[in-house]
Amino acid sequence: MSRTNPPHWLRWTLTGVAAALVALTFGITTAQADLSLGPHEATYSVTADDRLVADLGPLGTVVTDSPLPLTLGVRITVHEIPADLSAVDTASFDALVGDLDGYLQFFGSPQQTVRTVAWALTWDALRGAGVAAVVLVAAGFGLRVLLGPARRRELGRTLTPRTGKITGGVLVAVLVAATVTASAGPDERAALPASPVFAGTALEGARITGRLASVIDTYSGQLVETYQANEVFYAGARERLNEAWEARVAQQEEAESGPEPTGSASASPEGADYVTLLLVSDLHCNTGMTPLIRDLADRLGPDVMLNAGDTTINGTSVESVCVDSFASAVPDGVPFVVSDGNHDSRLTTATELANRQIVLDGEVVEVEGVRILGDRDPLETRIGGGTVMAREETPEEAGARLRDVACDAAGEPGLGGFTAEDRVDLLLIHQPAVGDAALESGCVPFQISGHMHKRIGPDVVGYGVRYVNASTGGATKGNTSVGPLRDSSEMTVLRFDPERRQFVDWQLVEVTTEGEAVVGERQSFPPTVPLPDEVPGDDVGGVLSGIGSAPSPSAQDN
Repeated sequence: MSRTNPPHWLRWTLTGVAAALVALTFGITTAQADLSLGPHEATYSVTADDRLVADLGPLGTVVTDSPLPLTLGVRITVHEIPADLSAVDTASFDALVGDLDGYLQFFGSPQQTVRTVAWALTWDALRGAGVAAVVLVAAGFGLRVLLGPARRRELGRTLTPRTGKITGGVLVAVLVAATVTASAGPDERAALPASPVFAGTALEGARITGRLASVIDTYSGQLVETYQANEVFYAGARERLNEAWEARVAQQEEAESGPEPTGSASASPEGADYVTLLLVSDLHCNTGMTPLIRDLADRLGPDVMLNAGDTTINGTSVESVCVDSFASAVPDGVPFVVSDGNHDSRLTTATELANRQIVLDGEVVEVEGVRILGDRDPLETRIGGGTVMAREETPEEAGARLRDVACDAAGEPGLGGFTAEDRVDLLLIHQPAVGDAALESGCVPFQISGHMHKRIGPDVVGYGVRYVNASTGGATKGNTSVGPLRDSSEMTVLRFDPERRQFVDWQLVEVTTEGEAVVGERQSFPPTVPLPDEVPGDDVGGVLSGIGSAPSPSAQDN
C-alpha cells in the first residue's frame, strides 16, 4: 500500500506555523521588563506558574493569582531591599516607612502599574519572538546549505511522510521545555492561607512568606488604615469636585444667557472662538489627584493641557509610573505641553515623550494656534541631595537665552514696537524668575510658571503678565504630598483669543485639605503696559526704568 505524501504547500505551511509558534513561545516565556514596584526598582519576568510572585529578598515573598491569561504568571524581583536584615523589629520597619509614599502611589493607582508592565512585557515578548524567528530562519537556510542538494532529497524522501508527527512533536517539546524553564519554583500557595490584611485592597487574596509576614502581622493595621484614608479622601474630593464644577457651569450658562455683567469675565463676546487650556503644576507624584484631573478634563474639554513642571519627586525611573498615571488623565487627542521642573530629570522627559507629550526644549512650538516657548529648568533638586546645576548655564543665563529666542521669533522691533501678531503667545517655564528677562524685553506678553507651591498673580511684569500656579499635587513648601492633601491642590483654566492673540481670562479650580472643592468665577487678566513707540535693541533696561512691576519670586528648592 503506497503512502501519499502531503502537498508541498502544506509542508511549508506546517513548518512556518511551527516556527512561528516556537518563536512566539520563546518570546513570551523569556519576556522581561525593568520597571518599578512602589518605591523600588523591580524586574518583571513571565513564568508559566499561573501566579504572581513578588520576591522581596530576605523579607520573603508575596504570592497572588496571576493577571495574565492561560497559565502564564509573573515573577517580580524587587531591588533595593536591604540584604542584611537579620531580624524584623521596630528599627527595621521604621527604615522602610520612608517608602510609604511610594507604596501609596502603587496602591492608589495599581491599574496604571499593571498597564505599564503589560505593555513593557508585550513589547519585550514581541522583540524576543522576532529575534527567535530570525535565528530560526537563519539556522534553516544555514542547514540547507550545509546539507547540499543530494542529502536534502534523501532526507525529504524519509521525513516528508512524517511531517505532521514531527511538527507536533517539536511543538510539544518546546512547550514542555518552556514550561519547565519558566517555572518559578514550588508553589508557595499550597500551604499558605490568604492574608486577611489585604482584604479590599489591590492585593486581596495574597499570601505572604518569610519575615515579611511578621512585619505585615505587626504593622498592617497602620498601613491599611493609611491606605483606606487615602482612598476615602480622594473619592470624596472627586465627588465634590464634580458637583462644584457642574454648579459653576450652570451659573456661567445662566449668566451668559442674560444681560452682560460688569466687573467680571463670565460672559464671552458674541461669536468668540477661544482656545481653552487646563494648567497643572508641581504634581510631585501625587497620583491620588489623577482621577480628579481626568474628571475635570473630561468635563471641561480643553483644547490644550499644560504642565509647568515637577511631575516627579526625584526624577527616578521608579517614578515613571507617576508620569504614566498623569498622562492617563489627558483626554484622547488633546496635546499635553510640559516644561520640566527642577525635580524632574531626563528619565522623566523620556517617559513624557513616550506618552506623546510635547516637552519644551527651548524652541517655539505652535499648539492649537497658540505659540508656546519654554524649556526644562536649569537646576536639579533631589531630596536629600540639594540643588545642583543641570546644565552649563545659570537660571539668569537661561532666562536671557529664552528672551533672545522670543525676540528672534518676534523679529526686529521698529516704530510702534512689537505687535501682538509678532510675539510668542506664552512662555511656559517652571521657575518664575527665569522669565523676567523675556517679560521685560517686550517680546513675551504672558508667562506661566509653578515651583513656588503657592499661587502668585496674575501680576504685570515688564510688558507682560505673569501667573504662578500653586501645586496641583497639594505639596507644601519644601515637601511633597502623597496621601491626603497637605495643602490645597489648584488647577487653572485659561482661555486664549486667537483673533486678538492674547489670554482673556483665568478660572481657579481648588481642592482643599478637607476634601472640599471650589470652582471660582472667570477673572480677567490685568492690562499690560503698552509697548513703547520704539524699543531700543540693546538698551531695554533704560526703557523700563520707570515701569513698575511685581517683585520677582525668588528661586527656592521647591
